Amino acid sequence: PFALFTIVFTRFHSCIERQGIMGNLLKLLACTEFEHGPIVFLDFEHAQPTEAETAVWNQVSAVLEEAHGILAELQSYNGAGQEIREAIQNPNDLQLQEKAWNAVCPLVAKLKRFYEFSLRLENALRSLLEALTSPPYAPMQHLEREQALAKQFAEILHFTLSFDELKMTNPAIQNDFSYYRRTISRNRLNNQQLEAENEVNNEMANRMSLFYAEATPMLKTLSNATTKFVSENKTLPIEDTTDCLSTMACVCRVMLETPEYRCRFTNTDTMLFCMRVMVGVIILYDHVHPVGAFAKTSKIDMKGCIKVLKEQPSNSVEGLLNALRYTTRHLNDDSTSKQIRALLQ
Repeated sequence: PFALFTIVFTRFHSCIERQGIMGNLLKLLACTEFEHGPIVFLDFEHAQPTEAETAVWNQVSAVLEEAHGILAELQSYNGAGQEIREAIQNPNDLQLQEKAWNAVCPLVAKLKRFYEFSLRLENALRSLLEALTSPPYAPMQHLEREQALAKQFAEILHFTLSFDELKMTNPAIQNDFSYYRRTISRNRLNNQQLEAENEVNNEMANRMSLFYAEATPMLKTLSNATTKFVSENKTLPIEDTTDCLSTMACVCRVMLETPEYRCRFTNTDTMLFCMRVMVGVIILYDHVHPVGAFAKTSKIDMKGCIKVLKEQPSNSVEGLLNALRYTTRHLNDDSTSKQIRALLQ
């Protein structure tokens, strides 16, 4: 439901004069002379891709169409805990062993679909990063010109944090997959091959195991993909990527902390959408930038971002605060101020 990126700046004359560059939105956003930051509003409700965006937009849209179904499946994931407990408690009861196995197999097939979707999401992110950072335009010019792609980037981050919040609160996922792997190993020792191995072979099971071992597997996938994108594109300045991320974080923060913009939201989910996008780009920035998001030289106002989150009901933002606490790379660096650490305690 979230659509157009419309960026409105109204109070930036002093920054224009200081920078001497009219229209350079990146430097306007990075300007720290504003009392409360630039006035920004993002309208996520009406967006259509331009002709230049269509090819990438169609590719990413095909992936995002699956996202709602993936979240719905994960939300309804109940696991096979009861069947597994009964099988473990009665190891000689073949009927209970079979019952547990039959309960776990379709769940593991579902977990495989989630993992395979993460790979498609990774490819979609790469396509968006290529489009939003490619020459001859500066990153902020891309966000102005390619608003539909910028919105899709935001939707990927929104999905990612939504998925990881659900995964972190569902221990059945790890338990089911561990039981599946133990059963496969036991039968392999007994020279038995179960039919389910054709669905999830040992190599696939190893990759899935690494994926689900992460507290936030989707976010880890995107962080790795962004880091890989930067390292593989050596002719592209790293700032082209990090400035794009820091600008999106700034835009979301200002919109969230400005009452006259918040009151324009017509969809009750837009607040949470903006918060998730803000946290997602902060984490990506922290993984990609050499000194991270928490240093004094960071282009992200971390104090402001954390304060915005803490002003919301705790039940809606605790997962986002935990993502900043536990999935960022530089929070515990010496360069991180005591005030920021205290805010996240």
